[in-house]
This record gives sequence, structure tokens and C-alpha cells, in this order.
Amino acid sequence: MPRNPKTLVIIPAWNESASVGKVIEKILQLTHEYDVLVVNDGSSDNTEEVALNAGANVATLPFNLGVGGAMRTGFVYAVENNYEAAVQVDADGQHDPVNIPELLSALEFSDIVIGARFAGKGDYQVSGPRKWVMQILAANISRIAGSKLTDTTSGFKALGPRAIKLFSKNYPAEYLGDTIEALVVAAQSGLKISQIPVSMHARQAGVASANPVKSAIYLFRALVALLFAMSRKPHPIVDASAGDQK
Repeated sequence: MPRNPKTLVIIPAWNESASVGKVIEKILQLTHEYDVLVVNDGSSDNTEEVALNAGANVATLPFNLGVGGAMRTGFVYAVENNYEAAVQVDADGQHDPVNIPELLSALEFSDIVIGARFAGKGDYQVSGPRKWVMQILAANISRIAGSKLTDTTSGFKALGPRAIKLFSKNYPAEYLGDTIEALVVAAQSGLKISQIPVSMHARQAGVASANPVKSAIYLFRALVALLFAMSRKPHPIVDASAGDQK
């Protein structure tokens, strides 16, 4: 990785007009060396207008694809525009942009760096089924990746050129594919995954989806997603500098 890589911050957004503008402003206050791309994932509100007014570039999808489809759009954009690093940031304000430089610095030794909630920083808490499934997922994906990971469902990540190249062609769009399955795909393709501790906030707008019934559904679907990911055939290692697979 170059010392100051050309960086694209990708923000998948579905009906996040109440918060996405503030997220973009915080990123651009850090530095104008980052380019910001909001992938407007079929929103029915004015997410696109708010994002443009805040200073981001916007790619608008004609209908909602989910986070996986939105992120793959971002990775294709990154490859086509020769970005050397990408950072995924949620549009709801949970991720603190102040951690972006730390994530990028850690790419010196990894292909993917996760901003982890449960790594000794901050007071983010979960309980019940969500906690259990997160622990099960973390243990299994840590084993596959050969690296201790505590927060494998975090959507706050930095990615180097090999990961960007891989995900522009092979990024899961299924439920939880953008977190669990993507990490399995990366690990099985020979990419190095690590994490750094970060603090996260409560979402700045909208309504969280957590309740006992949805937590139970989350538990079941997350485990199915992990099993499905592990059953997939590994992808070849990507050589981003040569633009080939090897």
C-alpha cells in the first residue's frame, strides 16, 4: 500500500436522508483527500439530493439491492477509477469517521481491516441471541481467516487493492453476505484480515430493527449464511497490481 493511497469512502444508503448528509460532512471535515461515493440503493426519499448537496458523488440504483449489491457497485466504481483503498461507512451515523485514518494505516499489513466494536474500546453492548450468534460467527471466521476477530458483523471496514479487485467481481449480495460471507470469501481467497478497536454510536436517525423475534430470526439466518459461505468454492488470489488472477 502507498503511504497516502487514493481513497474512496463508500456509503450504501437506503432512505437515509435524515442522517447521510451529516455523515458526509464529518468525513469531508477530516480531509478533502478522500472521495465520497454514496450508493443510493433505490431510496424513495431524497437521499440522493441530500448526498449531492453535502459534497458526495452519488450512484443511484433503480431499485433496492441491499447492502451487498450497493457495495459491489461501489467496488466496481473504485476499480474503474483506480482507487487504491476503500472504506465502507454506514449512512446512519453509527460509524465514526474519525477512525478512518487508523483503518487505512492498518492496511499496511492487511488486505481488509475491520473496525471492531468488541475489541476493548467503547461501550457498545449486545445481549441474548445476537450476542451468542456474534460469538459463534467470530470464533468460526477467526479460524478460517487465521486471525483473531471479535466483530465479524461490523460494516465499518477498510479494504486494500486486492480486496477491492476481488469484491468488484465476487461480492455476496445475500442477507449478511456483505459481512459474514464476504469475510469467508476473502479468507478463502488468501487475503489477510485484521481488526482494530473502534467506538460506535447509536444510529442518528430512523428506527433500529432489533427486537426478540427479529433477534431469533437473525440467529438462524446468520448461521445459515455462515454454512453457505463455507460451502462455496474459493476464488483465486487476486493480483491487483497486474489486474490478473494468479
